[in-house]
Formats: sequence, structure tokens, C-alpha cells
Amino acid sequence: MEQRVSTVSKRKHRGMQATLALSMLLASLGTSIANIALPTLTNAFAASFSEIQWVVVGYLAALTVSVVFVGRLGDVYGLRRMYLLGLGLFAAASLFCGLAPNLGLLICARLLQGIGAAFLMTLSMALMRESANDAQVGRAMGLLGTVSALGTALGPSLGGVLIGLTGWRGIFLVQLPLVLMALVLALATLPRGMTNDKAAPPPLWAVLNRAILPSLLVNVLVAAVMMSTLVVGPFYLSLALGLRGAMVGLVMSVGPLISIAAGVPSGRMVDALGLRRVLAIGLFLLAAGAFLLAILPGLIGVGGYVLAITVLTPGYQLFQSANNTAVLADIPKARRGTVSGLLTLSRNVGLIAGASAMGAVFAVGVGTSDFAHANTAAIAGGMRITFLLAGGLILAAIAIALAPAGADLRGKTVQPSP
Repeated sequence: MEQRVSTVSKRKHRGMQATLALSMLLASLGTSIANIALPTLTNAFAASFSEIQWVVVGYLAALTVSVVFVGRLGDVYGLRRMYLLGLGLFAAASLFCGLAPNLGLLICARLLQGIGAAFLMTLSMALMRESANDAQVGRAMGLLGTVSALGTALGPSLGGVLIGLTGWRGIFLVQLPLVLMALVLALATLPRGMTNDKAAPPPLWAVLNRAILPSLLVNVLVAAVMMSTLVVGPFYLSLALGLRGAMVGLVMSVGPLISIAAGVPSGRMVDALGLRRVLAIGLFLLAAGAFLLAILPGLIGVGGYVLAITVLTPGYQLFQSANNTAVLADIPKARRGTVSGLLTLSRNVGLIAGASAMGAVFAVGVGTSDFAHANTAAIAGGMRITFLLAGGLILAAIAIALAPAGADLRGKTVQPSP
């Protein structure tokens, strides 16, 4: 009888994890699937590129601004209740996006969808921590990292197919049945007991203490470096190495594919080896990968680029699993929503910084922002300078993460499984 109850419990636990993973997939898919539709939307609405960009930028901006507020709502009113509200908001916004008659309403609907994505991304992380026992927090965070990478990788290819079959509206409407499926699964698998006490959560300044600030700062630095590969990589591969568009896409897909494969194993490593050790391994791989990107492509071309990415990307997944686990492992229930929001906020700030600041560094290294008319040597020089700086940023992240304050935080959290 006990074995039967245990089997049912395990099955329900897997159902909860699948539901939360689907929500994280939806949030990351919403980020990446619209990018490929920008040229189509430019023609459909006879708008300029700067206007159409708000279809993507509006989503990211709304998500970034909302995450901490959403986390605190989860702490005050209950994670499950606010998570279900977020699913409903994301579903309605996806429908409005697909039916939008003009660009202005499409952008407004994307803003709402970004707020809904903030609920999904932030509260999925908090609920995943709630559902995982202490010995399995790492693999739970690794699972979320895997599906996030899967959504990012799947978006452009799925969007391209849907645009060809259904037009641009299909890329938004396809998300509707997926989010409705997540809503049904959430109602079936998330127990009503997964809610916080009615006591008000502590003020934000009390949550932002010296124990988690180093982890948030390191998260910003690492995210900025990873975004640099997405911003600088296509220019280097096409303009310096002379690859055609299809080959550039193929090479750029190596990173997301490795992320998908490495997510769950990296979480298992956290549970098996301990936080501090895996965090150090991940950051040192990130530093090595960044410096290799500055050196190897100039020596051996595409093979060097792929080899550097093959070192960099597993380091990122190891870092994410260890850092997220370290921050959330010992956080009281009344603060988990807020802290999950802070983790998402720091990541998004890093992505924005990587796209803007590191893109500006690349332009300075090239000597012009008109990359199409720059020579091969200039593009290669910009690549080298950008990733030498990126490697320096990761070395700074190592110093912060392994400093005594960070060591104290990680020393009191998840320990290796016996």
C-alpha cells in the first residue's frame, strides 16, 4: 500500500515538474519566436524597422520591469494563485496578439504577454523550488535551464515554419493551445497547499541582503557575456569568415543545442558534487570559453569558434544551475517569489547590457558601426577585443562568487548527495 502511494506521489511530482517546465518553455518561446517575423511584420503594417522592433523590445521590457513585482505578488497572495493568473494573462495576450488589427494594438498585446511571461518565468522557478526536496533542487533548476534553452532554440525555426503556413498571426496563436494545456495541467497537478502564509513578506531591502547580492551581480555579468555571443557572433561569422546565412544559423545553433543537452546533467552535478564546486567549474569554463573566442576563431576559423562555444556553453549551464540553487535553496517560503523575481531581473539586465554595452565595445573594436563596409581584419579585431573583455568580466565574476561572502552563502546550502 505504501509503495502504491509512493508511486502515485512520484507521478504527481513529475506532473508538477512537467507543468512548470512547459510554462518556462512558453516564456522563452515568446521571447524568441517573434524575432523571425520582423521582416514580415514590416511589410504587413508598412512600418519602419524601428517601429516593428517594439514587438520584441516591448515584450522584453515588460518582462524585465515586472519580474520583481510579480514575485512579491506571489509571496503575498500565494504562488499557485498568481501562477494561474499569469497563465490566464499569457493566454489572453497570445490571443490578442494573433487577432491584432494594427501595429499599435499588437505592441500593446505584446506588453501584456511580457507581463504574463514574467509570472510564468518567475513563479515557475519559485514553485519548482517549493516542489523539490533539498537533495534534488539542483536537477530541478537544471530542468528549467534545459527547457528555457529549448524555447530559445525552437522559436526561430518554429516561427519560420508557421509564417510560411499561416502568416505572422500563427506565431502568436500557436502559443494559445500550449498555454491552455499548461493551465489544465496546473489545475490538475499543483496542490492547493502550495501557497504562502498570509503574513506580508519582508520589505525588498530586507530581501536584498549581502548574502544574495553577489550572486545577482555575477548573474548580470554572466548573462552579459552570453548575450555577447548572440550579438557579435553572427557579424563575425558572416563578415569575417564569409559564411552564408544558412551556415551562420547552423553554427549559431550549436550553443542552444549544447544548452539543451547540458541542462539536466548540470543540475544533477550540483546535487552530486555540491554548489561551490560546480559554481567554480562553471565559471572557469565560462572564462576559458570567452578567452578562446578571442583567440581560436582567428587561428582556425569556424572550427575554433565552435570549439570555444563548446567550452563556454556547458559552463553557462553549470553556473546557472549552481547559482540559482544557491540563491533559492535556503530562502524562506515567504520570500521565494521575490527572490526568483530578482534572479530573473538580474539575468535580463545582463542580457540588455550584453546587447548594448558589449555591442558598443564590438563597434569600437571594429572602428565603425557600419559593419557591412568594414574589412575582415577590423571585424576580427572587434571580435578579439570584445571577448578579451568578456573573459575579464568572468574573471571578475569568479572573484565575486568565490569571495568569503559568497562562500558563506554556498556553504550553508545544498550539500552533495550521499
